[in-house]
Amino acid sequence: MSEHVLFLTGKLAEKQLRGILERMQPEFSYTVHQLGLKVAALMTTDMILRRLKDTFGASRIIIPGRCRGDINALAQELAVPVERGPDELKDLPLYFGKAAHKADLSRYKIKIFAEIVDAPQVSVDEILKRATYYRQQGADVIDIGCLPNTAFPHMEAAIRALKQAGFAVSIDSLQDNDLLRGGKAGADYLLSLHEKSLWIADEVSATPILIPAKHEDLVSLDRAIAFMQAKKKPFIVDLILDPIHFGFTESIVRYHEVRKRHPDVEIMMGVGNLTELTHADTGGMNALLLGICSELNINQILTTEVSRHACRAVKEADSARRIMLAAKEQGTLPKHINDGLMSLHESAPFPYTSAEINELAGQITDPSYRIQCSEDGVHLFNRDGIHTATDPFDFYPKLAVENDPGHAFYLGVELARAEIAWQLGKRYNQDQPLGWGCATDEGEPTVDLHTFKPAGATLQKK
Repeated sequence: MSEHVLFLTGKLAEKQLRGILERMQPEFSYTVHQLGLKVAALMTTDMILRRLKDTFGASRIIIPGRCRGDINALAQELAVPVERGPDELKDLPLYFGKAAHKADLSRYKIKIFAEIVDAPQVSVDEILKRATYYRQQGADVIDIGCLPNTAFPHMEAAIRALKQAGFAVSIDSLQDNDLLRGGKAGADYLLSLHEKSLWIADEVSATPILIPAKHEDLVSLDRAIAFMQAKKKPFIVDLILDPIHFGFTESIVRYHEVRKRHPDVEIMMGVGNLTELTHADTGGMNALLLGICSELNINQILTTEVSRHACRAVKEADSARRIMLAAKEQGTLPKHINDGLMSLHESAPFPYTSAEINELAGQITDPSYRIQCSEDGVHLFNRDGIHTATDPFDFYPKLAVENDPGHAFYLGVELARAEIAWQLGKRYNQDQPLGWGCATDEGEPTVDLHTFKPAGATLQKK
């Protein structure tokens, strides 16, 4: 028997929902049922339990995306699976497309080495604190960076503390003595060895990361690879990614060349020379670099968060590696898999045209303001009419909120959000913070605008 889906909605959205479903021509049968309330976004699960008398033989129930309450408890009471649909009806086709090709983002192949670049200058406690942060952001290995001509007397103590806390550790130096000390202290990886320092790999059990003896010298790297292969010991190679205008394109070519020469060796890419040394948002850079890693089967990256603009580099790399693996395994482009790296823009920022918003505004019969965005600007409307502008200050003379500070505060917050969304091409949803992907800490908003009341004022959406 084919699936039968019950869509619950409100009076204002019913006609549009039916039109969208007719155009979708879904493979399942469906029933559209409006629960007798005007605005679908105000629906709650308790309200559904009170008002829904018939599930119409549904095998699944789709409720509005902004419906509040416990949908698991609702599903148990109705004995039918319940899902929240998209926040906007216009996204319904995309919602069902995503459901049909839902990506598994729980897995990844690329290990993230996150470097503490100034480890000799900070305490063991501070190293542990930073390591914990990096692990929370997605790092698999904590890289202890040594500094030239800088004593590091607490290196061994730091490595032992990290290992006792369950971290995988690498030591990062071009000085033989640092690498030997780090390996003997229990580091799991050594960054970096070349053909003249390979003897260190015989002294410790750590996995070496091999680099050319001289920059761009792939012949010396080939010899180091052959040496380690003859010993049948694990190793990783790093071709050194150079900054833009200082060899970037050539270094990408080197990675491609080494992958052709050595199809089975493990490779690392240090992405910090791009993310740290380019003043541009790092989310796109990480997406591109992790895409290159995915194509070339590069399963390790080294990243840093030194520059303030790169303060989400580990988190972005974690998101990118999961997206790229999912796309690769599905044989698809890395689109419509996850929005974690869509910080500034969105694929469908304006779900409704100005004409559609004006049509909706004509149906409003209450004083509560609605705010929506289209390509033409920000729209503010209630039963008294609709106003459109691109500058929130243009709305103020028309609102009559001079004697209602709580209401003025609410509208100021929402219109500022709407202006930012319109300027950047982001999705705006009234009463919800703008989405910034993994560029911000995820979580619920700390202030609920439905209940927050400033001192001496009553906050209402009039």
